[in-house]
Amino acid sequence: MASHDSSFSSFRTYLRAVAQTPSRFARRGFSVSTSYEEMSRVRARSGTSMRKTLRWFDLVGFGIGGMVGAGVFVTTGHASRVFAGPAVVLSYAIAGFCALLSAFCYTEFAVDMPVAGGAFSYLRVTFGEFAAFLTGANLIMDYVMSNAAVARGFTAYFGATIGVSSAKWRITVPSFPEGFNQIDMVAVAVVLLITLVICYSTRESSVVNMILTALHILFIAFVIVIGFWKGSWKNFTQPANPEHPSGFFPHGAAGVFNGAAAVYLSYIGYDAVSTMAEEVKEPVKDIPIGVSGSVIIVTVLYCLMAASMCMLLPYDMIDPEAPFSAAFTSDGWGWASRVIGVGASFGILTSLIVAMLGQARYMCVIGRCNVVPSWFAKVHPKTSTPVNASAFLGIFTAAIALFTDLDVLLNLVSIGTLFVFYMVANAVVYRRYVAAGTTNPWPTLCFLFSFSFTSIMFTLIWKFVATGVTKAGLLSACGVLAIAILQLFHFTVPQARKPEFWGVPLMPWVPAISIFLNLFLLGSLDGPSYIRFGFFSGVAVLFYVFYSVHASFDAERDDGSIGQKSGEIHLDQSFRV
Repeated sequence: MASHDSSFSSFRTYLRAVAQTPSRFARRGFSVSTSYEEMSRVRARSGTSMRKTLRWFDLVGFGIGGMVGAGVFVTTGHASRVFAGPAVVLSYAIAGFCALLSAFCYTEFAVDMPVAGGAFSYLRVTFGEFAAFLTGANLIMDYVMSNAAVARGFTAYFGATIGVSSAKWRITVPSFPEGFNQIDMVAVAVVLLITLVICYSTRESSVVNMILTALHILFIAFVIVIGFWKGSWKNFTQPANPEHPSGFFPHGAAGVFNGAAAVYLSYIGYDAVSTMAEEVKEPVKDIPIGVSGSVIIVTVLYCLMAASMCMLLPYDMIDPEAPFSAAFTSDGWGWASRVIGVGASFGILTSLIVAMLGQARYMCVIGRCNVVPSWFAKVHPKTSTPVNASAFLGIFTAAIALFTDLDVLLNLVSIGTLFVFYMVANAVVYRRYVAAGTTNPWPTLCFLFSFSFTSIMFTLIWKFVATGVTKAGLLSACGVLAIAILQLFHFTVPQARKPEFWGVPLMPWVPAISIFLNLFLLGSLDGPSYIRFGFFSGVAVLFYVFYSVHASFDAERDDGSIGQKSGEIHLDQSFRV
């Protein structure tokens, strides 16, 4: 194949390329790849292959480490006091079930296509390059911002554990603007140390994560045991103030579901496990066990933690900001607060390790597709890790953690991740029911659009309509309509493919429920989250228009088509049509 001039070889050439942006966007933005290409030609752009060293127990460890951070010590109190009361135990169980449904969607893709790109690769083979880049870019920015915030949180928790205020660990620079004037060298050191570990070896990263996760679970077990030992069963039904609602469901079913929405973000983290798929020895066996197993274990841990807290104190006495520390202090066990601080510190470290591993692998695969510089795609021949992507994002995260006091408390990875969960659930339905060139995609697209629209209407009614008969009637109507749309699609549109190794059960019910729940949870987020999402999305679109589409076009022209228009015929070797 003859080589062509790059769109970036000179300023004049670049201006000529920009003038062709509409036609290039039409060609590349909606081009889709195949599983075979993602695992062969695209993966080969990294040079050295990532070493397959991980087994199912490594993935379980990564999943637990990624999910069980410091946030659980806060979310439990907030959900119990404000929403669910003692029924927060059921809130965690419902949220865990919802997380498991999303995990199933990730697992089908990860088993079929064990590459490091996670959701980016799944969307690229389904909805095309632009949709994949937009969601992947948002996800990376959310990871970087939240990792910086979590690293600064480590300083606060560790300082509280040893009895030293975090203010003494930070250097205040009065000339800097408020919110950027506290320099945190501890957070920087933690981020850079973890960056070195993940650059050195994924296997060693797994060992470090396993040790820290085991220690963290020991501290969680301590909290659970003390709660059941010191607590009283009567606190499950009797509030401290008789005037407050009593019983196990003081705020009814609505309180339980609102509580589930509040605690669902405690389960975010298992998605990073899918980015390890390329380094798994036996993807067909290990990935389903690793992803689903970690979600189930974390659900059990969370439910036991919630139960122990509700036994320690009546729900109307729980401190929504620091529930466990306050509960132990009220019983004269102040030293236990420091134990919780130690456990939270370990949880922060494990969540940082998993998130930083995940963000580097997202960036690596985005680099393979040439929508960011291909330098990010390189895998080091000695360590078999994406060193360039890991080092760049690690330094970027450390720079943000150095200056910026990010006010990210519960939403460690919020709107970007929920949006990606929503997109992956749509993608798994589309991929099962549409084979490009052989089936009509419009019935499936119409189903996905109408079901999403009905879910959005349900969410808006739930959030803005006053409680009463009207609200109940509107919600019921939306529910009936959603089920009717789902059943009509199920009985009239046949599946175009069957997964060869592992597939989401009860198709299309499971991904449809995941679509609804992720939209419902997106509706529970605050305005600033949407502003941040809109800003990041705008930056990503500009980057794609002025760089990515041209770099992708050059790559297609130089080495042959690396994708195809979504209407062209392709044969996907991993599915039976």
